[in-house]
This record gives sequence, structure tokens and C-alpha cells, in this order.
Amino acid sequence: MAPQEPQAGEALAASPAAGGRTVWRRLLARRAVLAAGLVIALLALIAAAAPLLSAIEGQDPTSYHNDLLDSAAGGVPTGSFGGVSAEHWLGVEPGTGRDVFARLVHGARISLLVAVGATLVQVTIGVLLGLAAGLGSRLLDQLIGNTTEVMLALPSLVFAISLMAVVPSDFPRPLLLTLVIGLLGWAGTARLVRAQTLSLRQLDYVAAARLAGATRWRIARRELLPSLAAPVITYAAVLLPSNVIAEAGLSFLGVGVKPPTSSWGQMLSGATTWFRADPMYVLLPSALLFATVLAFTVLGDAVRTELDPRAASRLRVGTARDAGSSGSGSSGSGSSDPARPGPSAAAAEEATA
Repeated sequence: MAPQEPQAGEALAASPAAGGRTVWRRLLARRAVLAAGLVIALLALIAAAAPLLSAIEGQDPTSYHNDLLDSAAGGVPTGSFGGVSAEHWLGVEPGTGRDVFARLVHGARISLLVAVGATLVQVTIGVLLGLAAGLGSRLLDQLIGNTTEVMLALPSLVFAISLMAVVPSDFPRPLLLTLVIGLLGWAGTARLVRAQTLSLRQLDYVAAARLAGATRWRIARRELLPSLAAPVITYAAVLLPSNVIAEAGLSFLGVGVKPPTSSWGQMLSGATTWFRADPMYVLLPSALLFATVLAFTVLGDAVRTELDPRAASRLRVGTARDAGSSGSGSSGSGSSDPARPGPSAAAAEEATA
């Protein structure tokens, strides 16, 4: 992809957004953001304290309890709601008898760690390649741009399944998931950073740093990265829920996390044959996965709105237009618009022409 000259409106997208404290206050003023933040904080706390929570229950995610299964019914848990009891707070798995609560809290750790780790890999690679393309030579820009376009066109799911299948089974699966998702998903970040860099490099303070003899690395580190923080954080907030779904999907297909390590996607994969006999085993990981993705999506959308200066400018312009149109409509038919030339002004313009 050949380098393109920045358009007239691109510099606005690269301008710094509101300060951190202002953005934080605006986010806290939204009830939906508060609810999403509480859900994410609770999930993070559960993931961090998973061993402690399972120890309080007195269970672990790998022990089998065959005595709690009805062998005559094909391994369905005995009792109501999947075998819920004082010893097993959310019942046991059909077919294996493993504790559902312990597997859910340990699965939260895997899902969140893989999603956050993959996002960090994507952002790191994307920022480095985007800066190199925006500040480098024309040949380097074209090489990185073509590679980015190829990565965007690749069927990521097919390649992820292929990579997960060929790697030896003794390699840690959570780490492998993090690397595969991260290495296949950096192209969007790289393209965003390249576009922002091409806009920022035309500004006065970057040109002044270049004339002062600053190296490209110093310009990128001292001048560009602070202005790139807002769009990169915004894009990372959007990537997080996508990575949660990617991890769950790969584990659901059987190429992600392997037993005895628990994962929400893996639990859903095993629950497909038990959704009629034990609906709770399907609903619990599905509800947690839905709540996680929804919370990250709401938070990411709010962060994007607050950090994008174009959204605030569009809101101000739209409000001013609405106020002006309502004011002119209420003034009556006899009033004239000061921004619109009257008959004499129009005649004068025609005479001049």
C-alpha cells in the first residue's frame, strides 16, 4: 500500500482528546459504564481468587464425582438443577461429575488472561509496525502496508485452527492461544496507527522536533506516542470482547484449552450433548460469556466516544444547528436570517458577477 497524503480532516482525528481526569469523570457519570465496570471488576476478582473460591467451597475443578451421576440415565447428575447442593453450589458436570462452580471460576481466569494477553500482543505489534510504516521510507511503508492488507484478508479462524492443531500438545495451551490470536489480529491496529502517524507527522511540533535533529525513534517516543494513546486505547477496548469470543470459539471447536484445564468455551463444547438433560450446564457458561462480552463492549464504546474528539465536535455542531433552526422557526415569517443574504444583497452579488 503506497503512502497517501493526509486529508484535510485527518488532523482532527489525531488531535489530543480530553484530559484523563475529564474522561474519567465523564465515564463515571454514565450508569451503563458503571454497571459494565462493576461486572468487569467482579469477573477479574473472581478470576484472581479462583483457587481461594474453590477451596472455600471445598472442591477443585479436576476431581470426578461419579457417585453423583445417574448411570441409568446416561450420566445425568442426580438431584435438581444439575445436582446443586451444599457441597456443590452450582451442581456437577454431566458425564464426569466435576464441580461446575470450580470449573467456572477457573475458566474465568483462562478467558480473561487469554483475551488481555492477546490484546497486548496485537497492540504492541500494531503500534510498532504502524509507526515504522508512517515514519519510514516509501519502500518500508509499502512493504508493511501490503503485509497488513494480506493479514486483513486472511481467514483468521482457519489459520488459527491450523496453527493450534500442528503445535505439540505439551505446549501450554493458554499461552499458545494468546500468541495465535495476537499474531493473527494486529493488522487493524497497524493500519490505524499508520494513518494517525501520517497525520501527526505534518504538524508543527513534529516538524520542529525533526528540524532540531531528533531521531525517528525519539520523535515516535516523545512526540507521537502521547497523541496516539487515545486512538490506540479506544481500539484496544474494542479488541478485548472480540478476543474473548475468539478464545471461547477455539476452545468450543476443540483446538483451544484441553482438559483438565477449564474454559467457558470448552464447557460449552461439552454441554452441546447435555442441553436437554441438564440445561443449567449450558446456561451458566453461556450467561457468563454473554455478560463478559457485553460489559467489555459497553465499556469500549463509552471509551471510544469520550476519547474521540470528532464525536464531541459532531455533537456540538449538531446541537448548534438544532438550536439555530428552532430559533429561526419560532421567530415568525417576518424575521430574516442574518446568515442568509436578503434580496438587495443577492442583487448586488449578481451585479458584481
